[in-house]
Amino acid sequence: MEILGRERRRRWSTAERLEIVAAVGVNGETLARVARRYDVSRSQIYQWRHQFRKRGLLPAPTGPTFLPVDLEAPMRHAEPVPEDIIASPVIVELCLAQGRRLRFDAGIEAAALTRLIRSVEAA
Repeated sequence: MEILGRERRRRWSTAERLEIVAAVGVNGETLARVARRYDVSRSQIYQWRHQFRKRGLLPAPTGPTFLPVDLEAPMRHAEPVPEDIIASPVIVELCLAQGRRLRFDAGIEAAALTRLIRSVEAA
């Protein structure tokens, strides 16, 4: 990397750009973490990746990407949901301001739902 003049504009070589773009996804690295590590904006990495793919320097994604998911890990801030709600697919839960939750039947009329939300928010 080379810093030029007062504006501190950085010049990245093609090899450095490829290294940064290739670092995304390795061992679960996110684009945001790679951008912070190399002190470059996320949009710049997207732009480089697009340019490299256009020039044929990066292979295009060939298929779906699978990410590891741990279904046994507890959810943060999760509240237990009563079993009768799980069994009924017509119940909707709406998360309102200040942690309030409103559960209602999916068939509720829009006007009644609006009045209900307003009264709960005003309480």
